[in-house]
Amino acid sequence: MASKSVSLEAEDILLASDMIRLGARLQVLQAETSLSYDRLARLYREIRGVSPPKGMLPFSVDWYMTWLPNIHSSLFYNVYRYLDDHTPAKKSLAMVEAYRLYLEQSSVGLRPDDVSAEPILSFTRAWMLVRFFDSDLVQLSACHQCGGRYIAHAHDPATDFVCAICKPPPRAGKTRSRRKAAPVKSA
Repeated sequence: MASKSVSLEAEDILLASDMIRLGARLQVLQAETSLSYDRLARLYREIRGVSPPKGMLPFSVDWYMTWLPNIHSSLFYNVYRYLDDHTPAKKSLAMVEAYRLYLEQSSVGLRPDDVSAEPILSFTRAWMLVRFFDSDLVQLSACHQCGGRYIAHAHDPATDFVCAICKPPPRAGKTRSRRKAAPVKSA
């Protein structure tokens, strides 16, 4: 019996370590493992070299509905669902693997010299998204133009749904940093 609890504790430590490296907050670690708060805080400091951040977790589904977060969140959640349904990785492990794949795919096309680029979807927001699905606050709706499945408010009518890729908002991609990076046209 003692070896079984040691094995479970070792698995929790490995899972917590992976989640910390991916950017999980302490509240996420507490919910996903059986490790104590103090142990998780020490592990966080050991891996990250700083104390864990304080504060509340994001709690609004509205963030996931804006155009760029919706695309990234939908990519992550579709990968997560596939891994959870079709591979031995379940729940927390599927989430870690799905987030790694999301990071790999979302960094495609970034300039190699841009080391400061933060992912649009943080690990904590990805974790919250899975919780929102479990609570029936959001759903996947199929775009009637491309057929992709995107995050939408739960119980929204799915007919005539058009995703943010097929119909981006008028100012999509017109950020300050993009304007600054654009070459200045000379007369």
